[in-house]
Amino acid sequence: MNRIWLQSYPAGVPPEIDPAQLSSLGELLERACSTYRDRPAYEQFGAVLTYGRLDDLTRAFAAWLQSVGLAKGDRIAIMLPNCLQYPVALFGALRAGLVVVNTNPLYTARELAHQLMDSGAEAIVVLENFAHIVEQVAPHSQLKHILVSAVGDLLPAPKSWVVNYVVRHRRKQVPRWNIPFAVPLRAVLRAGRALSWRPEPLVADDLAMLQYTGGTTGIAKGAMLTHGNLCANILQAQAWLGDSFSDEPGTLITAIPLYHVFALTANCLLFAHLGWKNVLIINARDFPALVAEMKRQPFEFFSGVNTLFNAMLHTTGFASVDFSHLKITLGGGMAVQASVAQRWKQVTGNRLTQAWGLTETSPAVAINPIDAEFNGSVGLPIPSTDVSIRDDAGNDLPIGQPGEVCVRGPQVMRGYWNRPDETAQVMLPGGWLRTGDVGYMDQKGYIYLQDRKKDMILVSGFNVYPNEVEEIAVTHPGVLEAAAIAQPNEHSGEVVVLYVVLKDPSVTEQDIIEHCRKSLAGYKVPKHVYFRKELPKSNVGKILRKELREELTRQ
Repeated sequence: MNRIWLQSYPAGVPPEIDPAQLSSLGELLERACSTYRDRPAYEQFGAVLTYGRLDDLTRAFAAWLQSVGLAKGDRIAIMLPNCLQYPVALFGALRAGLVVVNTNPLYTARELAHQLMDSGAEAIVVLENFAHIVEQVAPHSQLKHILVSAVGDLLPAPKSWVVNYVVRHRRKQVPRWNIPFAVPLRAVLRAGRALSWRPEPLVADDLAMLQYTGGTTGIAKGAMLTHGNLCANILQAQAWLGDSFSDEPGTLITAIPLYHVFALTANCLLFAHLGWKNVLIINARDFPALVAEMKRQPFEFFSGVNTLFNAMLHTTGFASVDFSHLKITLGGGMAVQASVAQRWKQVTGNRLTQAWGLTETSPAVAINPIDAEFNGSVGLPIPSTDVSIRDDAGNDLPIGQPGEVCVRGPQVMRGYWNRPDETAQVMLPGGWLRTGDVGYMDQKGYIYLQDRKKDMILVSGFNVYPNEVEEIAVTHPGVLEAAAIAQPNEHSGEVVVLYVVLKDPSVTEQDIIEHCRKSLAGYKVPKHVYFRKELPKSNVGKILRKELREELTRQ
């Protein structure tokens, strides 16, 4: 095919990467820990985990996992926010040959139960703050091992004692839980040091992650990401950065959650490969604390979603942060607004670079040149990546004409876990992936997204699927019908709103919102409920969300 985007590539960026340069995430960690052993790898609350210490802890964790009978290909869920335990659990599990199931700590019991049952996870690592949720679903899952950790467990004493005391007793952020067979992660790591770790041979085709994402059905599906998929995306991103960074490792601040595929690859994996220090922010919503961390030390890289950038720009003290070392600000997960990009540059002096990808592509597909001004596009296809704009019949469309964006490259997933029917809907002959996004490519090869074929709602970079919200809403005894759509919001990009036909006229907006909150993560809960006598439908009875969206824009 004619890769017209290559003409716009920055100098030094190759059209192809060599996947053989990195075959597995185990190899990535081995190299990083050997090359950068004495350098800081992760930092939290001022405590540093060096690459050497990361090597020791992940070996111990891998050895323990093997000792309890977990074998290559078994699934382990990681239900952790951004804390030092996350890279230890992630890389330790991978070293044991396990498949990691990244799990949102904010999941309700219903959401967690689906993910555990669907993945068949036999083990889970969870922060004690969320152990009460695991307690509710454990009897209905295949879990054999539940490992629980407190926020401060990997911090040095006495800081660890202080942090855990504050979280448990001052802030009261740990609800009561009781899981008789749960084991403290600290005890696991201690026991693992006395065990022998058997290195598990890993190749590019081995499964590394089940990264869950939704679909048009609203049922969360596990995108099967192999070691080769993720390593290719790391090499693609490294090639794109080119000479933007010197050989001397720097510092990045990670405020977006590592369990999300954006931060997983762009922050955790890529910069471990490069030997950088990763400063972990456990609660990105505490904007004053994030600003304080930014002021504490220079940093060269910062990534986020539009809502985070916007919030930072409105946080007191942000403008006085020293941005003189900042080289790259990367925006992804949702569309970056031009006004936010403009103000970010005014305040920081650094361009906000927009990128685009999907869970199914590990995730990066396109990135703008680092030194380019913001242009509203999601960038150029990165090395070894082909992009085709197609009509509904699968035919290629001319330059400038909108259609479905299709992607092919070494970062494209193997398929959806145990869902061949869903896989067949998105995977086309020749290795092409249908993204469900509508957009066009200009003469220079830049991709511009216009809309989504799916009715998916994007809240602060997280996917919300209408069917899931609607299914919960109609379980309220007073609700007859419901339709969920997106409403633009300056803080989160979009929020969920619900159109409802009632059976019981005494039911209020707050009644429905509270009902949804019991079964849905906070970002999925409707922010507004609009009551109607009937909902617009097609001649076969399908609710026409498009008409509701048009109605909403007229309000």
